[in-house]
Amino acid sequence: MTAPTKQKAKFNPLQVSEVRRLTDNAVEVSFEVPEELREDYDYVPGQYVALRADIEGQEVRRSYSICDIPRPGVIRVAIKRDLGGIFSTWANDTLQPGTVIDVMNPQGAFTSRVHVTSLNDAKALVAEGFGDVGDAPHLVAIAAGSGITPIMSIAQALLSSLPKASFEVVYANKGGGDVMFAEELGDLKDKYPTRFAVHHVLSREQRVNPLFSGRIDDEKLSLLLDKVVQTGDTDEWFLCGPFELVQLVRDELSERGVEGDKVRFELFSTGKPSDGPQQGNTGRAVVADPNGRNVTISFKLDGLSGSIESPQSANETILNAALRARPDVPFACAGGVCGTCRAKVVEGDYKMDENYALEADEVARGYVLTCQTRPTGESITVDYDA
Repeated sequence: MTAPTKQKAKFNPLQVSEVRRLTDNAVEVSFEVPEELREDYDYVPGQYVALRADIEGQEVRRSYSICDIPRPGVIRVAIKRDLGGIFSTWANDTLQPGTVIDVMNPQGAFTSRVHVTSLNDAKALVAEGFGDVGDAPHLVAIAAGSGITPIMSIAQALLSSLPKASFEVVYANKGGGDVMFAEELGDLKDKYPTRFAVHHVLSREQRVNPLFSGRIDDEKLSLLLDKVVQTGDTDEWFLCGPFELVQLVRDELSERGVEGDKVRFELFSTGKPSDGPQQGNTGRAVVADPNGRNVTISFKLDGLSGSIESPQSANETILNAALRARPDVPFACAGGVCGTCRAKVVEGDYKMDENYALEADEVARGYVLTCQTRPTGESITVDYDA
């Protein structure tokens, strides 16, 4: 499976051109990309951008999936309000056209099997990438809540590019009022009546067919896969939502013999707390041990080398330590989900706690998520430029 070529993570200030209400608790935010930056903001359907803003005197970063097919001069993301979420609450309540915030260039590998050639030409992008599954690929997505965001981009690009392609979505929400992109999903059904289908599962509303009511658990998932989606006819799977749902579907597909390289997944979060930088501040306060019981963490970034001493007792991550020396070290979620802080270990021993972003071949080549990686020896050297 071919992942998009990784672009170097870099923030640029972009102006909000439109804020569109999707539901009572979700908005679509459009950013204007100036001509001189358009090449930097080319993207593949399914990728995300990290946003950085100063909110009440605090720097806050969050990652959001791009929800539209590639179009020159614009980036669109959807932001759903999270309970207690600083950034999502601010975006839903305060963000307006004309606001300028920092937007990282597109990142991520939650993409289909495409060969990256013409990033803002969806037809060339998708049509050239499906040679290995024929001209009529069938893709299935299982998403919950704002997990529909990258699916919208992928589905629109595929359906508009390949006349024989088909796309099916199982979309879980609490109720009908929580369905993001309801109008756009309806438009896709009208435009591609024989090639696109969306099956809404509402956990807190009764529907005519009980299969589409209630939470998706083991039993309901099995019924959906048996009666709604045929696993044997699916060329690629896309899973996006909370950890529990994504893992449930991955396990079920594995038990049904679906090959792992046919399943792409992206998480909102791992559901576990992180001791790393939560809101985008520099690394939490740590000072070197005056008695010398330290680990030397060295890194290369933008062609420049740096190092910092980290006390063994702190057991801190590479990212947290590196941020004390270079506040511009790239990261977004600090939870092992997005992959923005990816780097290659050049020398040293380490342990990576979580990984929901790197492919197996990347890990085998020594790449790590620095927000989840801690040195286990006396020194370690990583290369963010690799």
